[in-house]
Amino acid sequence: MPPTDTGNERQVDPAVRIAELEAQVAQLLAQIEVLTEKLGRNSGNSHLPPSSDGPGGAAARGKGRGEKRKRGGQKGHRGAHRQLLPVERVDELIEMFPSVCLGCAQPLPATPDADARRYQLLELTPSKPHLTEFRRHEVECPRCGHRTRASYDRTRIPVSPFGPRLIAVVAMLTGVYHLSRRSAQQLLRELFGIEVSLGALSRMEARASKALAPAFEEAQREVERTEAKYTDATSWLRAGVVMSLWTIASALATVYRIVPDGRSETIQPFYGLRKGILVSDRATVFGFWPMAFRQICWAHLLRKFVAFSERDGPAGVLGRELLDCTSLVFDYWHGFVKGKLTRAELEAYCLPVRRQFEAVLQRAVLAKIPRLSGSCADILAHEGAPWNFVCHEGVEPTNNHAERELRAFVLWRKRSFGSQSERGERFAERVMTAAHTIRKQGKDVLDFLVRSVTAKIRGLTSPPLLSLQSPTT
Repeated sequence: MPPTDTGNERQVDPAVRIAELEAQVAQLLAQIEVLTEKLGRNSGNSHLPPSSDGPGGAAARGKGRGEKRKRGGQKGHRGAHRQLLPVERVDELIEMFPSVCLGCAQPLPATPDADARRYQLLELTPSKPHLTEFRRHEVECPRCGHRTRASYDRTRIPVSPFGPRLIAVVAMLTGVYHLSRRSAQQLLRELFGIEVSLGALSRMEARASKALAPAFEEAQREVERTEAKYTDATSWLRAGVVMSLWTIASALATVYRIVPDGRSETIQPFYGLRKGILVSDRATVFGFWPMAFRQICWAHLLRKFVAFSERDGPAGVLGRELLDCTSLVFDYWHGFVKGKLTRAELEAYCLPVRRQFEAVLQRAVLAKIPRLSGSCADILAHEGAPWNFVCHEGVEPTNNHAERELRAFVLWRKRSFGSQSERGERFAERVMTAAHTIRKQGKDVLDFLVRSVTAKIRGLTSPPLLSLQSPTT
């Protein structure tokens, strides 16, 4: 019935008004659902880092579920005790002998005991820097009176007033342990009595960066040729401008690269030859890598499915079904890692899970649920990428390795707000690449830095980064 005019008042059909209000309520409910979902986001159901949860966050509360344990070592824990260092490392030995016999009170000779009780005290002695001065003397000839000064010998007189070990220590302080230059300056003064300017520290970083360039290239070649590599990215800042920080990690090496942006054409040269399995999230930027050789991170999928399961209605039901499949995937993988399942058994057990998983995804796509069906369609579009870990040796189902390798850089960025120049970025990339790669081999980072800087100063071949023996397990 059309509205009728009564004088100056216009009457609206109640049915039309009810329809308008119902549409408005539906719109508001949809907005409330979206806002509620955003409010409930945490590191367990989204890409947010654990640091964003806060003391009362959902992830923090989740850690307290189940059996509550007291802090510290649990009952039955064997405990850990400091082991005595070998005798060859002892600098001072104090022998203690009993003076009299407790049985008859007779004096006792100082006879060494092969089973003597040993105790050790480890202490730091005051450190003093070693300063070398070079003097070019001018000598007057007793015959003709001409004065001759010693020639400038570049092979003996160093270009820099700072030696290789000091340069390496500065690179460790600022590039590995991420102290600010001002803090490193103060530490050198208080521990060693060395006074250096902030500009001198920057120049030492530059020298270390040039010395580590061959090691960086060697790590890149190692990651490029490996059959399983893990990658992740985060933001970086250069003088307040947002940049993009990427890492590619293998079992033996980790490489970092800072680039202007995260576009596919920008990062593709960093990945080199498209060889091996690339483990990553579902970001479209990796479209240049063949889908048949990608492994989609199940940890990212898990967080997505947790978010689905926390919604009401059909979305929650589908989310819980996807979580059930994901739980089986991780159960079978952990059984394989612990040696309870063979590779053949892992493949056999995961096959029906994959069928069920893809069937739920297809139902989710057909349901046309906002903020769910599209994600499920995208997962299906990745074909077999979530399942390459089942049949490829050395490939894990998650990208946790790359995330752990990137964590130190993230903390550095939070403390320093990034770098101020391209030179600073190259230093950060190279020193972190060298440090993380060397540590994977269980070797000494400072020793490698010293040898690299020494080789650069003397014009020698840089020491190899990856010919070191792998750490024993």
